[in-house]
Amino acid sequence: MGASATNSKVDFGAHAVLHKWPSLAKQRRPDRESYQVSEGTLDACISAFMEKPPSTRHLYEIHTTAQPPLVTGILSPEHIAELARLREFL
Repeated sequence: MGASATNSKVDFGAHAVLHKWPSLAKQRRPDRESYQVSEGTLDACISAFMEKPPSTRHLYEIHTTAQPPLVTGILSPEHIAELARLREFL
């Protein structure tokens, strides 16, 4: 995220949906589609994600409106954790 993170603002009130991938042996099932777990603001979805056990977070992603350059339409677990960490600065 680098230097642009300090100059950019993220709308944490934007609409977002937390999705979970079906899994087998704690691995994503590539033959299945993700499904909605919760819906609300980006902030609420990040909080819901962070409440999940760290060992299962790789099964989740957040779908939201892209906010270039920091927020893409589908946020990976690593991206969500980074946004959670930087939330108070953005």
